[in-house]
Amino acid sequence: MSQWSKSNDVLNTMNRGNPCESGLCTLCRSDCAGKCETWLSSLKGRSLLYPRDFGKVTAGSGNTCHVGVSYNSLRIQGYNYGADGLAKGVSNSPDNCLFTKVNLETTFGRQDPVKCRLPLMTGALGSTFIAAKYWDSFAIGGSLAGIPVVVGENVVGVDRESKLTGKKITKAPELDRRVETYLRYNDGFGAIIVQMNVEDTRNGVAEYVINKYGDKVCLELKWGQGAKNIGGEIEVTSLDYALFLKKRGYLVDPDPEDKKVQEAFKSGAIHGFARHSRLGYTDLSTEAQVRENFMEAVAYLRKLGYKRISLKTGSYGMEALAMSIKYATDAGLDLLTIDGSGGGTGMSPWNMMETWGVPSILLHAKAREYAALLAARGQKVVDMSFAGGFAREDHVFKAMALGAPFVKLICMGRAIMIPGFLGANIEGALHPERREKVHGNWDALPKTVSDLGKSPEQIFACFEDVKKRVGAKEMKNIPYGAIAFCTLADKLSAGLQQLLAGARRFTLSQISRNDIAAANRETAVETGIPFITEVQDETARKILES
Repeated sequence: MSQWSKSNDVLNTMNRGNPCESGLCTLCRSDCAGKCETWLSSLKGRSLLYPRDFGKVTAGSGNTCHVGVSYNSLRIQGYNYGADGLAKGVSNSPDNCLFTKVNLETTFGRQDPVKCRLPLMTGALGSTFIAAKYWDSFAIGGSLAGIPVVVGENVVGVDRESKLTGKKITKAPELDRRVETYLRYNDGFGAIIVQMNVEDTRNGVAEYVINKYGDKVCLELKWGQGAKNIGGEIEVTSLDYALFLKKRGYLVDPDPEDKKVQEAFKSGAIHGFARHSRLGYTDLSTEAQVRENFMEAVAYLRKLGYKRISLKTGSYGMEALAMSIKYATDAGLDLLTIDGSGGGTGMSPWNMMETWGVPSILLHAKAREYAALLAARGQKVVDMSFAGGFAREDHVFKAMALGAPFVKLICMGRAIMIPGFLGANIEGALHPERREKVHGNWDALPKTVSDLGKSPEQIFACFEDVKKRVGAKEMKNIPYGAIAFCTLADKLSAGLQQLLAGARRFTLSQISRNDIAAANRETAVETGIPFITEVQDETARKILES
């Protein structure tokens, strides 16, 4: 039995489509009227941590069967005495050991660490149109929440307003919009990260960014992602745009320059074109050549002036995983994001997403194993972020515990985009004059939202918190999607604080592999996390024998 059925009567949530391990629908729609847990959390915030209809109900867990190896097959440990991680000089009094006092701040990086309010970051939000439409919500929400936001690959290449001079970018209005929107509300927590792939490297994105923004921006090299093992894709429905993209150097399928294809498009036989990126390192045939190429690329970026450089890798296999950890460590990178299969994307071949690569928990378990090998040799291992199908606070806890002490952040992709969609839909319904600008999909509030209220103050649990943060005057510039983003972040924060307090960890850095247990033997074998009844069994026997 899977943990995830289509509905959860205790929280009064329901999936519109088929739920996956994360609890999200396999197909998440920007116009969805509700109401999965992540969707409703973007409105109700931390109140969704608890069963509904208090005073009228009791509730019991339905999660009694743990079959297979997944993050749902890990259980979170709790302890009945002690407290770790309190600030220096603070006593372990019950009055000081409140879950609201758990410190969730984290840092990542070598020479100039980045501070984050929460151990979260967004996935790479790149050239898909849905990322562009809702960028203000994602960027402003992430900036206010104090977490890193990643500008994904190909943003410059697909921008028809961008300008290349001598094959190098000299004007990039869409990239500028994305960076500057985040920086406007940044207060020293989090970071804006710009990702580069093959085409971005050719187009001179690294040179453009450093010349314009200096050390305000981090740069991320991309090896891959957990959803697919080929370059990124988008679909376009304009022949002119398809021709533009081919001239920009992309693979466009079918070929828009082919006269037969053009005729088929005009007759309606072909409805759109898929733009693909290129595979990296195709001209290299040995691991030694890849290492040399990678180190040269990092050295070049350092020479340009980049202080913070990260790497994103996908779920290729153990060799590539070891290469990413070793190279990133040796090069002194600031962050390595490891994306396991089971994540999501805006557009990828469906059966590829379903069948390729190493599932997240297996990849992450091996990443921790390999990192420990380097640490045992005295190396300062690169800080890591785990990605691949995460949506809830318990996911954050389990993944950080599994990868402790090397994992500093958890990367969320689709889950953290949902509040952007939802807020925009609400804003468009309440303010029809803004609907087109914010890309709202609703003409009126559905009952799932109107049951909570008729105004943004009533609908969003964190409306007043955001208002207090930015001020009443600036509030008019904050999209509702960003408010929803902050509301979801608050729920994830409170839930994570509760789980950490239950494990007697009052600082995030105290989390360890001892704080989780495997619910079945297979998971114990594959992750190295002990089976649940074996945890502390030796200590228990000593108590009984004393």
